[in-house]
Amino acid sequence: MKKQLLASLLALSFSSVALAQDDDVKPFTMEGELGIIATTGNTETSSFSAGITAHQELEKWSNDYIIDGLYKKETAENDDGEDEEYTSAQKFFASAQGNYRLENPDHRLFVFSSYEDDRLSSYDYQSTLAAGWNQKVFENKKHTLEYSIGPGYSFAQTDEGEVQNGMIVRASGAYSWKISDTAKFTQTLSTETGSDNTKSRSESALTATISGNLSMKLSFKVDHNTNVSEDTEKLDTETAVTLVYSFF
Repeated sequence: MKKQLLASLLALSFSSVALAQDDDVKPFTMEGELGIIATTGNTETSSFSAGITAHQELEKWSNDYIIDGLYKKETAENDDGEDEEYTSAQKFFASAQGNYRLENPDHRLFVFSSYEDDRLSSYDYQSTLAAGWNQKVFENKKHTLEYSIGPGYSFAQTDEGEVQNGMIVRASGAYSWKISDTAKFTQTLSTETGSDNTKSRSESALTATISGNLSMKLSFKVDHNTNVSEDTEKLDTETAVTLVYSFF
């Protein structure tokens, strides 16, 4: 099942690249971000976060790709008074969305696929396939806003082995504000509502250019699941400062 879900992500990505090769105009942007924190002394922790975000504009398609991961390790005193090392966060997330332009280029049909593996949540994995309506509400030199909504199907398995597959409704939105030539604010929101669980994600980010293609990013991420085990929090948050490099 996991291999099939990852294959659907790759298929969407490769099909879009193939379309790009048939067009003369191939605008493409890609950013990579990296954050590393390590502390020693009374508290010993190490964390590593990385991600890639890409956007592709073709004659009929507008595509977005996201890959990000987080790993955090801590050392704490156990019940026997000895230092014990443990993993406090280990996440991987990937998604791809293709938007097909209609006669009005602001009106589009979308196809979305995602896969998430969060080792410390109540789920072994969570994945989504969805399709529906996408609309660019407005776009100017400083602001852009778009939304997507449509039906889909979720694939999930809890850490206890329970399979939770079923129909969902997915809604998402993305807003960007170009504050100046060197700073921008972005906000993304998504929610996937089904009979077993409602999964929501959010990221608020402020990015400022340091020099050339290098920027610094301050972000706040939220993950929420309504159906989790008793010993697991429904809400996960992540605040990070990362370096961002624009490849294209």
